[in-house]
Amino acid sequence: MTIPALPTIRLKSDRVPGHPWVWSAQVVKPDERLPPGSVVEVLDAKGRFVGRGFWNGHARVALRLLTTRQDEAIDDAWIAARLTRAVELRRELLRLDAASDAWRVVHSEGDGLSGLVVDRYANHLVVEYFAAGMWRFRDTIHAELLRHFPGASLYWFAEQHVQRQESFDVRSNDAPAAVDVHEHGLAFHAAPGLGHKTGFFADQRDNRQRFAELARGRRVLDLCCNAGGFAVHAMKAGALEATGVDADAAILEVARENARMNGVVAQFEQGDVFEWLRAAIARGDRWDAIVLDPPKLTRDRNQVVNALKKYFAMNRTALDVLAPGGILLTCSCTGLVGEDDFLEMIRRVALNAGRDIQVLHVAGAGADHPVASNVPENRYLKAVFCRVG
Repeated sequence: MTIPALPTIRLKSDRVPGHPWVWSAQVVKPDERLPPGSVVEVLDAKGRFVGRGFWNGHARVALRLLTTRQDEAIDDAWIAARLTRAVELRRELLRLDAASDAWRVVHSEGDGLSGLVVDRYANHLVVEYFAAGMWRFRDTIHAELLRHFPGASLYWFAEQHVQRQESFDVRSNDAPAAVDVHEHGLAFHAAPGLGHKTGFFADQRDNRQRFAELARGRRVLDLCCNAGGFAVHAMKAGALEATGVDADAAILEVARENARMNGVVAQFEQGDVFEWLRAAIARGDRWDAIVLDPPKLTRDRNQVVNALKKYFAMNRTALDVLAPGGILLTCSCTGLVGEDDFLEMIRRVALNAGRDIQVLHVAGAGADHPVASNVPENRYLKAVFCRVG
């Protein structure tokens, strides 16, 4: 096929990038000003073809490589084909419709669509843009999504800091009404388009089920419980009792409603996790199974050490209310904290507490959050299942 001529961007190096993100310091600034999100052809320092992708001279990630194939154009048809491949993975290979009606439809680089994330909540699709280039293809993206999900409502947005970094302006439409979603036979309340207050994180779907199986017959403590997914799953699977703790009073109302919808009894309490745990320690309270799933602690690489210190403090304090032989599921959704560093933090917690910690299983997000082999940053969720002596 004939590929239309494109503006070219030259790399400073003759080495092929091993990552689809190319930083501004790695490229030769073009003579002409190109609009943010322009599709460009990328050449190395010797003028050899490297690939095609999105250019953004205003962003730290100046290039997002989308293809290294010389015969492949980045156009509406290419975007549509990638979206089709993403949907087919979830529906035909993973067969997610049998387990849930809430799953990630597109996971950015994991599906070869850098700068785009799409989540499904029943008959609603939430489309999040991280790149000006993807926003330029929004009409094709929205039309293709509606082709795969006929009758669905679409809500699209980009966070303000992303719009500033990428120099594009997203005018979001109205967020859809709240909806009930389902996973593994249970129902949960979700409010698409309201950020972390959706009340439902599909990435923990399989981990909720695994924890519930381990917690059968045990007293459960769900720390940073959000909408109570772990507690509700555990009670439905046969836990003796469950207590959830979160600082957000509004989300705890959703948690109580989730327990009611699923016919289980669980207690939910508002409070700062550290203060709440200190009070529980003073009372001599103990639980047989604990899940600790705090929100993202940082987006700043310079704050990773501080984030690890916070993870250490939370996990160390949680061990003081975990009975010997208890189950601990400790999680991190901070993408900048690597799995090795997180496991090292757990090792130091065990040493400091004088407790034996057996790592039973290290999990992440569900398979609807695939990770490209050359973008390990996309494996943001760490979920470590442990038995603590």
